[in-house]
Amino acid sequence: MYRLVLLDRDGVINRGRPARRPAHPDGYVLAPDAWLPIPRSLEAIAALNASGCSVAVCTNQSPIGRGMMSEGDLTAIHDHMRAALRAVHGHIDGIFFCPHRPDEGCGCRKPKPGLLQAAMRDFGVPAGATCFVGDMLSDMEAAIAAGCEPVLVLTGHDDATELEARALGVRHIYADLAAAAEVFLA
Repeated sequence: MYRLVLLDRDGVINRGRPARRPAHPDGYVLAPDAWLPIPRSLEAIAALNASGCSVAVCTNQSPIGRGMMSEGDLTAIHDHMRAALRAVHGHIDGIFFCPHRPDEGCGCRKPKPGLLQAAMRDFGVPAGATCFVGDMLSDMEAAIAAGCEPVLVLTGHDDATELEARALGVRHIYADLAAAAEVFLA
């Protein structure tokens, strides 16, 4: 059992834009009413909480750097997510986000490990007791770079993502967060 479960947000907890679709404003979650949970994801987080595991979100949020939304808008989305979690007796212990555009070269934007390293440092949990659940190849690369266990969920991405992840050595691949949590808690 992991002591710390780190989660990507879009595509893991809530519906996100498909990996192969070109980025455009309509594809981003820019307001609370655009945040729609993936079935059983909230209950999976609540089950992880009940087991005593810490759960945090590590998410790229380039719409801030692109001027499409503010940090206040992001806070409103996360408040909405936290309210939805409270309704199923769950919670998020921390949220770490990268506001930068892909071209800025920061160390916190996945696939770089900065967000995951910050979360492990803040929670005082070593990489060996941490996993990162994501739905994109960049998530798997970030987990590997941070030294924690990469876990891929197949929530709306094509078979190429799974094949690429397996080529990186990712062993834990599940249909969704709920299926991954069931294995973690078994």
